[in-house]
Amino acid sequence: MAARIAIVVVNWNGREDTLACLASLRGVDYSPLDVVVVDNGSSDRSVPAIRAAFPEVRVIEAGRNLGFAGGNNVGIEASLAAGADYVLLLNNDTVVSPDLVRELVTVAQASPDVAAVSPKIYYQTEPGRVWYAGARWVPERATFEHVGQGTLDDGDHGDGQPLETEYACGCAMLVPAAVFHRVGLLDSELFLLYEEADWCFRARRLGMRCLIAPRATVWHKVSASFGGRRSPLYAYFDMRNRLLWAKRHLSRAERARVWRGALGGVCEPFTGAFAAMALLARGRPRAAYREARAWSRDVRSWRRPGARALRRATRRGMLDYLRRRFGDCPPAIRSSSR
Repeated sequence: MAARIAIVVVNWNGREDTLACLASLRGVDYSPLDVVVVDNGSSDRSVPAIRAAFPEVRVIEAGRNLGFAGGNNVGIEASLAAGADYVLLLNNDTVVSPDLVRELVTVAQASPDVAAVSPKIYYQTEPGRVWYAGARWVPERATFEHVGQGTLDDGDHGDGQPLETEYACGCAMLVPAAVFHRVGLLDSELFLLYEEADWCFRARRLGMRCLIAPRATVWHKVSASFGGRRSPLYAYFDMRNRLLWAKRHLSRAERARVWRGALGGVCEPFTGAFAAMALLARGRPRAAYREARAWSRDVRSWRRPGARALRRATRRGMLDYLRRRFGDCPPAIRSSSR
């Protein structure tokens, strides 16, 4: 008998995106397949629209915004209780290829030490351009980067062999039920961002691997739920959760590098002035003048309301990490993102 797959989609005021995602899931060529939508307290009438258009989909109303981690945990627990052999976490702002589940399951079943399998993920606005084909930690920049991001894919998957990755992407991540029982659920303290990286590193410490199935494909709108990387919401969670992730999974020396980068981001409006004063102190007045001119130009851009909101969100993210305040962000951060 084929393995039973449950697909968990978390929705929070993303009615049109979720409806498009569910429409693409109707074309998936795999059975038995269950689809679970966890609604995080939406106010855009998502729930009645989903139930009317997709009566076969199980809808669980969380009643409030539990974030990506908390919402998925509700769906994971419901799927495991219903007897799923594998759970596929899928962002609501995606559309999928018909063979997605079949390709992911084939890779997952081929190796007993698999913790999670992700597909290749492309930008939905540019269907041939790669957004994610694996992930790696870049020590010099103290952050993760997506393998192949921004490159055009020629469609040549080579021999189609799975590729190892440091973490599987929560945008589309297939996990065997037994692995959830062993590793546990996503950490709801993280709420949004770094939750799948944290989970995958916990699994890797237990000797398991995260893989990419190169023949499986998904198209993603990228950060539709919080306005992209330049939103205060992203800046807040990226700062706070990166520091928490680093504390849990990096060495002391690597954590120091993360903190240097974080402090540089918080102090950015002052770094140019400090650099100019340092050059002047070293007897290089012309270089100091050029640095000061460049800094003065930057100051004008930092005065824009959007730039100020980003700086406030970044500082608050660091402060909340130090206070050990996790979970959802402060209401002011969400308001500034709107």
